[in-house]
Amino acid sequence: MKSSAKVYFLPVLLAFLMMGGSTVAQQVDPLEGRWNLTISKDGEELPSWLEINHSGNSTLVGRFTYAFGSARPVAEIKKFDEVFYFAIPPQWEEGAAYMEFQGKKVGEELKGTMNYTDGTTAEWKAVKAPKLTYTANPKWRKTKKIFNGKNLDGWKADRENQWQVVDGILTSSKSGANLITEEKFTDFKLHAEFRYPEDSNSGIYLRGRYEIQIADNIGLEPSSIYFGGIYGLLTPNENAAKKAGEWQTYDITLNGRRVTITANGKTIISEQNIPGMTGGALDNDEAAPGPIMIQGDHGPVEFRVLEITPISGK
Repeated sequence: MKSSAKVYFLPVLLAFLMMGGSTVAQQVDPLEGRWNLTISKDGEELPSWLEINHSGNSTLVGRFTYAFGSARPVAEIKKFDEVFYFAIPPQWEEGAAYMEFQGKKVGEELKGTMNYTDGTTAEWKAVKAPKLTYTANPKWRKTKKIFNGKNLDGWKADRENQWQVVDGILTSSKSGANLITEEKFTDFKLHAEFRYPEDSNSGIYLRGRYEIQIADNIGLEPSSIYFGGIYGLLTPNENAAKKAGEWQTYDITLNGRRVTITANGKTIISEQNIPGMTGGALDNDEAAPGPIMIQGDHGPVEFRVLEITPISGK
């Protein structure tokens, strides 16, 4: 009885493994991957991001980040011959209609149109997001101050400037301009000491593309949109925020796409890949060096130390 059961079981097992093997080896759709979109709207070029992958045998799903806000899920990307289509509900956009995208693959690019939440239409194009080189055992240059404690030398504002230096502290007392370094960087270690009042919200953009959230979220469950998260994309393993009004620290290492964040002495994100740009990115040229940008268009924030250690040889 036992021996006949074994004889019957083996062919069934082999058939199961063969079926599983064919499922794993399913064909990858040419739309799959991560794409950096440029949306031409109202005379501006808006950097955005799209990720497409498969769910099961035939369904395509994804994530999308617009020019502002956080990454949001795309429930299904539908295909009609060469044309694909998806729609997402509004997040922070004006209007109540869904944002609708349609496009197709043209050579190595995607091209199409967007129907915005207010009924207007815009054109867009996209290229595959680049692979960013990770350097094992990197050598670092000398640490230098990017805020000198005296003035705004080395920085520029993206609109009417409310930033000033008060008693050696870089201060934004109200909503206004974002502050951007004139120098650009590839890979680096960044040390920041900052504080904010109750209910405030700010952030630090690495290479001007990836926002680390700074916000009064003490006591809340960790989230990608709360303190220490890569906004909408990477969630910290704990919420390490202190009380509003206290000085706090970030120690950030960015190497290729890999980021490590230590907040107030606790490592909350370790060697995680940043999949794409966050809302508010300056551009979508991810392979190029980029500046450090401090978000000033939300709430008040202060910095007393900003130091960077660039990688050597990049």
